[in-house]
Amino acid sequence: MPVKSSKIKQQTLAAHKQLSYEKLVAAWFMSDGWEVLIPAIDHGKKTDLVIADDENNYYRIQVKTVESNDESIKVENKWKGAEIDYVIYFSRTGEWGYIAPAFNQNKKRLNAPDHIRFHNHPTNFHKAFKKI
Repeated sequence: MPVKSSKIKQQTLAAHKQLSYEKLVAAWFMSDGWEVLIPAIDHGKKTDLVIADDENNYYRIQVKTVESNDESIKVENKWKGAEIDYVIYFSRTGEWGYIAPAFNQNKKRLNAPDHIRFHNHPTNFHKAFKKI
């Protein structure tokens, strides 16, 4: 059995974990038939991925995680000045997430009425995204 013997800095590990959620969302969209485009870098436009359908509709997606099991926490707007369509949040401590239209406020409750909850599974994610 392979054993990981490398030591990784905490900051690097955090970046790896965040990237794993972005790749997971990309895989879920692809498995549902979306075209997925991944920017080489997302610091300026704050876009983790772009999805497109056959009608040439493009949607900019930001993927975020929260270190909480409290669905009523306030999440911070970290994309100010960028044109984002949706933010997908994952709880790192729970098996759930939320799909939220990008908002303009500085902070907003994660379980706000216009945010759609999903269980951390592709079938549930697909159903939730179709409710948008």
